[in-house]
Amino acid sequence: MKRQTIFLITTLIIGIFLGWLFFHTSPPKEEKHDHTAGTSKETIWTCAMHPQIRMHEPGKCPICGMELIPLNQGGVTTDVDAIHMTKEAVQLANVLTSIVSRQNTVKELRLYGKVQADERLLQSQVAYLPGRIEKLFVNFTGEVVRKGQTLAVIYSPDLVTAQQELLETVKTKEAQPILYEAAKDKLRQWKLTEKQIATIETSGKVKTEFEVFANTTGIVSARRVNNGDYVSPGTVLFDVADLSHVWIMFDAYESDLPYLSKGQKVTFAIQALPGADYSGNITFIDPVLDPVTRIARVRIEVGNQGGKLKPEMFATGIVKANLDEYKDKLVIPRTAVLWTGKRSVVYVKQIKTDEPVFKIREIELGPMLGNSYVIMSGLNDGEEIVTQGAFSVDASAQLEGKPSMMNPSAGVKVSSMPGMDMPADKSQDNQSMEGMDMDDVPTSGKKDTPVGKTSSLTVQRATFGVSGNCEQCKERIEKAAKSVNGVSSAVWDVNTKKIRVEFNSMTTNQDAIQKAIANAGHDTEKFKAPDAVYNQLPECCLYRK
Repeated sequence: MKRQTIFLITTLIIGIFLGWLFFHTSPPKEEKHDHTAGTSKETIWTCAMHPQIRMHEPGKCPICGMELIPLNQGGVTTDVDAIHMTKEAVQLANVLTSIVSRQNTVKELRLYGKVQADERLLQSQVAYLPGRIEKLFVNFTGEVVRKGQTLAVIYSPDLVTAQQELLETVKTKEAQPILYEAAKDKLRQWKLTEKQIATIETSGKVKTEFEVFANTTGIVSARRVNNGDYVSPGTVLFDVADLSHVWIMFDAYESDLPYLSKGQKVTFAIQALPGADYSGNITFIDPVLDPVTRIARVRIEVGNQGGKLKPEMFATGIVKANLDEYKDKLVIPRTAVLWTGKRSVVYVKQIKTDEPVFKIREIELGPMLGNSYVIMSGLNDGEEIVTQGAFSVDASAQLEGKPSMMNPSAGVKVSSMPGMDMPADKSQDNQSMEGMDMDDVPTSGKKDTPVGKTSSLTVQRATFGVSGNCEQCKERIEKAAKSVNGVSSAVWDVNTKKIRVEFNSMTTNQDAIQKAIANAGHDTEKFKAPDAVYNQLPECCLYRK
């Protein structure tokens, strides 16, 4: 009985275990939520050359036929207009940032000029006697002469006659003193000294040749006579320049004149004398601008006792002007600013983000301080901005369809057409998507994947090189490009020498735009400006070496 009971209990336990083993269901596991799944965006495909194209599936660009690339959606950000970049992308693009701060507003002006002789020390050695040059003691330009040195010997028949008259009046000077004095005055008018007149009078001999003496010390800058030439009173024999004191004449553009004043210190270097530094104060600013070159002359006076500074040597000067009216203003590097001609923008790094996130911001610029700008408004002290690689960040913004330098009102939204995303602003690049007929939409090789009607996407962008130097060049180049029918925008960068144009491909093309710019006087990548037009440009715009 006991064994039977034990057997039944064992059988019951084994049965319960087998029932639990075969029919047991695990309790439901706690559901884990993927927080990134809800916020992850569907991959959007775009064209590297035409960022207005937005596709839900890969394929070819309906405009240029290039393979579409996945669009970087910018990660998870609270600001849809911000540009999200990975740390690796920032390093590859060489994007650097710096903190905005207040700096000393000192504008540095660079002036170019030449060494010139002091006009007040120029002398003309003239002949006071009529006659013939018998002998020259100065035979070439550049010879050094000293004051009192004999420069030439002149034979003068008129002077011979005047001497004879003097000797005749000497005999009767007691009876006729007036005639005697008149004869002497005649010789004095020909610059004979009292000593020479006394010698003639005491010797009783007529002198046929007379010397011409130097009245200053300097360098002969021009020789105007030769042996045997006949001269009259007042004829210039030599030009002599005293180079012990010289002028440095700098060219200042009209935009630089508000920052220049008399008494300002100028440090300058001479290209022919490397390593030597000179300085002087501004003593004169030309009150009238040259109507052709649009420059005024600025004069510095310096000593030249050693004679190292020679006329026509090239000089480069630096003037540092304190802008007291912009004291305590924010100053940022010039490389941080993206300038479109009307708008100036920077990219500000967002705070409290694990990876670099940037957002475009429009600012108001003050005067340029060498390699930096004064900021009038738009930034706050302590903010961090992109100072190198701003174009790379802007290019990323354009590819993502977000606000950028050339398209401030951009934004991406999903259109009602399946498989196609369009920019929210249809006033610029999006004009190419208007008028799309859904029945005529071709496919990219995948079933029911609309790509777009190629003939309706006519807005194109292009970038090419254009030669130029200054802001006048910029205005002329952009005006020439916009004069072409079909060009909606044109922006030329004075630093990169590149122009970015946006045009209707059904109306014009790149060749027509480049021809128009070349006809205005600026060489492009395909066309050279006519010489006649180029030679008419202002001096500051002449870019050919």
